[in-house]
Amino acid sequence: MGYRELFQDSNEEVRERYELVMERIAKISGEHTVEEKFWDYFRKAADFICLADNVMNQALNGELEHRTLEECEEINRQFYYDILPQNYDKSYANPKAAVRLLGESFGPVLCFLYTELRAMISYAFEGRKMHMTILCELFVEIYNCFESKESLETKEISDILYWFFHDYSEVFAEDKVRDMVEPEYDFFTRIVMDSDLSDMRYLYRYGEYISASEIETARFLNRLSEDEIASMADTLTEGFRIGYEHIGKDLKEKETVCLEYPIGFERMVRAVIRNFEKLGLKTTIYRDPVSSFGRGNGRKRGCYVKSPNKQYDFDHKADSGFYMDKVYVQRRLEAMKAAFEKYKIQAKKHAGPAVIEIFGEVPFEPVIKPEALEYTAEQNELNVYQASCLGQLTNRYIPGDERSFTIIAYPIPTIGERFEDIFRETVKLNTLDYISYQTMQQKIIDVLDKAEKVHITGSGKNKTDLWVQIHPLSNPKKETAFENCVADVNIPVGEVFTTPVLEGTNGKLHVTKVYLNELQFLNLELTFVDGKISSYTCSNFETEEENHKFLYENLLCQHKTLPMGEFAIGTNTTAYRMAKDYNIADKLPILIAEKTGPHFAVGDTCYSHAEDIPVFNPDGKEIIARDNSVSVLRKEDMSKAYFNCHTDVTIPFDELGAITAVEKDGTCTDIIRDGKFVVPGTEELNVPLA
Repeated sequence: MGYRELFQDSNEEVRERYELVMERIAKISGEHTVEEKFWDYFRKAADFICLADNVMNQALNGELEHRTLEECEEINRQFYYDILPQNYDKSYANPKAAVRLLGESFGPVLCFLYTELRAMISYAFEGRKMHMTILCELFVEIYNCFESKESLETKEISDILYWFFHDYSEVFAEDKVRDMVEPEYDFFTRIVMDSDLSDMRYLYRYGEYISASEIETARFLNRLSEDEIASMADTLTEGFRIGYEHIGKDLKEKETVCLEYPIGFERMVRAVIRNFEKLGLKTTIYRDPVSSFGRGNGRKRGCYVKSPNKQYDFDHKADSGFYMDKVYVQRRLEAMKAAFEKYKIQAKKHAGPAVIEIFGEVPFEPVIKPEALEYTAEQNELNVYQASCLGQLTNRYIPGDERSFTIIAYPIPTIGERFEDIFRETVKLNTLDYISYQTMQQKIIDVLDKAEKVHITGSGKNKTDLWVQIHPLSNPKKETAFENCVADVNIPVGEVFTTPVLEGTNGKLHVTKVYLNELQFLNLELTFVDGKISSYTCSNFETEEENHKFLYENLLCQHKTLPMGEFAIGTNTTAYRMAKDYNIADKLPILIAEKTGPHFAVGDTCYSHAEDIPVFNPDGKEIIARDNSVSVLRKEDMSKAYFNCHTDVTIPFDELGAITAVEKDGTCTDIIRDGKFVVPGTEELNVPLA
C-alpha cells in the first residue's frame, strides 16, 4: 500500500460532496452577489481553489509528472505569486493589506481564511480529496454568509472558523501522527526514489514553492561524484547509528526513521534512504505543516523549501489564536491521543528523526504589524500547557529514552557567489577527525571537572559577565560533569557540555548579534538569577515593549522564564575560521554556530526525557550532570519539568574575554583567555584562530 491507497477510501467517501462544492465554487467568479469591497477577495479565492482542483485531478489521474517544465513553472508561479515579497503589499494574505482593503472588522478573519486555504496546494498535489472538500465547504459556508446577510457580524464568521477546527481535529491530528510514523505514506519517498533527478521537473511534484535556490542546489548535487554523495549520506546515517550506541539501545528493535530534508537535496536523500534500509529501517517523510493546526515556532520541519517570504510566515505565526481556547485545546489533545493510539505499534517502533538543515539565507528582521493577530495572555498560557501535554503524549508513545536523532547542515545558493566553495568546506567540516577533538576536549573536561563554578566574560562591546555552577562529583575517578561530544547525533564535532546547577548560576549573557530559529536578534541580553532568566532585552525595535514581546514569543516561547538547560564550550575553531573567511557568521545555523564558542541553552536540558539513562564518555566515566532542579520535577509533575524548547545562544570567539574554571578553594584555571584556548594540549585549536 502507498499514499494513494491510504486516501482511496476517504476520497471515495467525499466524492459527491466534493463535486457539489466545486460546482458551486466554479460559479463564484461570474457572480457579483456580495458587497463590492468583498467581491474581489472571494473571486480570487475561488479562482485559487479552481486551480488547486485542476492540479488535484491531474494528480489523481497520474498526469502531473508528464507536464512540461514550462507548465510546471507556470502553475508554481500562479500558486505563490501574491505572497512573494514584491507582491505581498497587495495580497489578502497580508494582514495589513487585508485590513486596508476589507476593513477592520472582517479583514483579519478573511486574511486568516485566505491563508488557511493555501493548504490546498499540498492537498491537491497529494490527492487528498477529503482535505480539499472540508476546506471548500468552509469557504462556501463563509461566502454564503456574506452573500445572504446585510448585517453580518464578525462573530458569526469567527464561530464558523472555530467549529471547523474543533470538528476536524481528528483529521489533522491523524495526519500529524501517521505521516511521521507510517512508512506506507510514501508520497515524498516515491519522488526521491522514482524520479529522474537530472530532470528538474521532479522538483515541481512536491507542490512547494520552487525558487532558483532549489534548482541550483539540485543541479550542484548532480555534479558531485558518487563518492562525495556517499560520504555525505554516510556521515548522517552513521551519526544516527552511533547515537543509538551512545544511549545503549539496540537499533535493530526499531523499524522506521523520520527523515527531514530540504527540497533540492534528493540525490543525497536517496543515498540516505538506502543506507537506512541496510540498517533495517524504513524511512518516513512528512511535509512542513501547511495549516495553522500544525505550525510551530517557525522552524522548517519535515520536507521543506526555503521560505518564499519570511514576513508572511511571521505575520501568521499566531493564526491558531483565531480559534484557540480551553475547549479547543482539550479537543486537540484528545484527538492527538486517539491518533497516537491508532498508530501505537508504529510509534513504538519509531527510531526518531534524521535531519538535514540548510543555512545561508539573508538574516531576517521582521516588521511587527498591529493588524497581525497576537495571542492573548490566556492563549499564551494555553500554548505552554498544550506544548507540555503534547510533549508528554509524544514521549508516552515514542519514549524519549528509547529514541535518538541526528542533525547535519549544508549551505544553499543564497549564501552568496562562493556557494560551491562554502558547500565543499562544510562537507569537510562535517567529516573532521573526531579522535583528535575527543583527545583535546578531554583535557578541557579534566580541568572543568575540578571546578565548583565557571566564570565567563566578554570583551570589547560584549558585556557578558556570567557565573555557571557545576555539578559536584562524588567519585571523580568514575564520574564527570561534562559530555565529550564528538560527531554523532550533533554534526559537526566540537563541544563539551553540561547541565548546570541552577542555584548559583548568576549574571549577564550578552551577544551583539545572533541568528536563532531563522530570526536575527541584535544586542541580546539575558540576566540569570539562580539559573533562570530574570530579565531580557534586545535592540531589534525602537521600543522596549516591542523588544520584550519579540523575545517573549520567539526566545522564551511564551514562558515567563526559562532555566539554563546547558552550558557548553564549542571547540570547532575550523568552523569559526570558515565563517570568518567567507563572512557568513550571521548565516550559520545554531547546529554549527554553537560549536564556534561558548554557548548557553535556555529551556530543557540536553537529556530531556532521558535523564535516568546512564551516559558515558569515551574514557568510561559516567556523565552525572543530566538533571537540574527543574527537570527533576518530572518525578512529581511532568508539566513543571519540561518546556519543549532548547535554544542555544553562542558567544563568538572574537567577543570572548575569558572562560575560567574556579575550584572550591579559589584556584583559578583559564580554559580560554583573550579568545584563545590555553589548556595545555589544546594548542591545535588555536591554529584556525590565528
